[in-house]
Amino acid sequence: MNSELVVDVKTSEISIALLEDKRLVELNQEGREEQFAVGNIYYGRVKKIMPGLNAAFVDVGYEKDAFLHYLDLGSNFNTLTQFTTQALSDRKKAPAIQKIKLQPEIEKNGSINDIIKTGQDILVQVTKEPISTKGPRLTAEISIAGRFLVLIPFADKVSVSQKIKTEEERQRLKQLIQSIKPKGFGVIVRTVAEEKKVAELDNELKILVKRWEEAIAKTQQTKGVSLILEELGRTVGIIRDLFSPSFKHIHINDPAVFTEVRDYVELIAPDRKDIVKLYQEEAPIYDHFGITKQVKSAFGKTVSFKNGAYLIIEHTEALHVIDVNSGNRSKAGNGQEDNALDVNMAAADEIARQLRLRDMGGIIVVDFIDMHETENRQKLFDRMRENMANDRAKHNILPLSKFGLLQMTRQRVRPVIHIDIEETCPTCYGHGKTKPSILFTDQLESKIEFLVNKLAIKEFTLQVHPYVDAYISKGLVSMKWQWKRKFGKGCKVIASQKLGFLQYKFYDKKGNEIDLQEEIEKIA
Repeated sequence: MNSELVVDVKTSEISIALLEDKRLVELNQEGREEQFAVGNIYYGRVKKIMPGLNAAFVDVGYEKDAFLHYLDLGSNFNTLTQFTTQALSDRKKAPAIQKIKLQPEIEKNGSINDIIKTGQDILVQVTKEPISTKGPRLTAEISIAGRFLVLIPFADKVSVSQKIKTEEERQRLKQLIQSIKPKGFGVIVRTVAEEKKVAELDNELKILVKRWEEAIAKTQQTKGVSLILEELGRTVGIIRDLFSPSFKHIHINDPAVFTEVRDYVELIAPDRKDIVKLYQEEAPIYDHFGITKQVKSAFGKTVSFKNGAYLIIEHTEALHVIDVNSGNRSKAGNGQEDNALDVNMAAADEIARQLRLRDMGGIIVVDFIDMHETENRQKLFDRMRENMANDRAKHNILPLSKFGLLQMTRQRVRPVIHIDIEETCPTCYGHGKTKPSILFTDQLESKIEFLVNKLAIKEFTLQVHPYVDAYISKGLVSMKWQWKRKFGKGCKVIASQKLGFLQYKFYDKKGNEIDLQEEIEKIA
């Protein structure tokens, strides 16, 4: 299987698409100024204790206080508190974690009232991003993730991923990490560390310890609620978690992000840094790699997947519901049971893809087409588990119920991705009437003239629908060529599959969108 990562960097957001054999399987979107990402470490302040929930609400700078449950304090919370207090008592010199005396572990079934107080400042880490009306979810059991290892201060224990099956390799890794890890730190060995040499693991361990030391140094400088350690950017974070020999290319359309990613790949796999490519073509990067079309076909309430069969996907606050329909598929030939099995098997493949693609989490209920034979229901259950094996999110799948429903849970750490694929007419805005379409190119030319002569913007890019681009590019003396001659070489026109038929957008040379309606009103 060949994997590719395509990164679309815009002024306001970064979008990351993972392709497996050219098929879109994961899509991540985040704002350039996005905060409260999973893994961020904050110095927060306890605002309210909730004894009934055995939890506390903590101010970490978000509009809603974050939630911290007693079970998320971690067994070594007392040691962390003592270390933080000692670090703040002498802001010029950070205490050595190796010299800290471990405090008694907190009780598993204790009360949060006995451990923390309102107004107390504590070190916490985000485990869930803000979802819907809820603030972030926190833990006080700090961990710093790398590609091969996860560093856990004050744990002093080495654990090896259960996915490493060979007992000999598990013992090798455990002994190796025991011999190189500093005292006072615990380490979790991740699956990708299998067969890795001591030099690679030791190098990453030193990097993670350094990040912890930087976090403590920043804690000593802080005077209130603040971000102490920021998780790696989403792009680098995904590469860290997914990077494997199957990665053939990483395409990025922004020089700064390209340099950041290439430097990281060079750090973790020096011989593979050349797979990171800077995309410099005029066409939008997602259009070039066929991602825009896949997004438009994969998102929305109705998703077609095989021979007329389709899924209906509904989202509620509590759960996600997926209904499998055979549609206008021909049922002739093998009988109802075999046809139902065929559609359900294909649906299982698409559902597993949709869960990763939309990052759907929480409770998920799938209503498959009814099948009467127990053997067929077992085949479908096995197919679903096999498809979900590649999913990085923790999940649990139950066998089909007697009503033909499959119930599952999937780790929910950030809001489900929602992309509205329906297009509102950009000229009539849903009213049903518009100016003659034959005059559309005249309208575009007047907009360009206003941009060049009134606003004095000589370099810009006009994005239009591919059909419009084909129309203005036809002929030896095309309309596009005439515009360049009239308004200068800084006038670029490119096709974008994201736009509606008579929709258009102008961008300046820095990639910022130019709102011509707003500019016209300013001039007026």
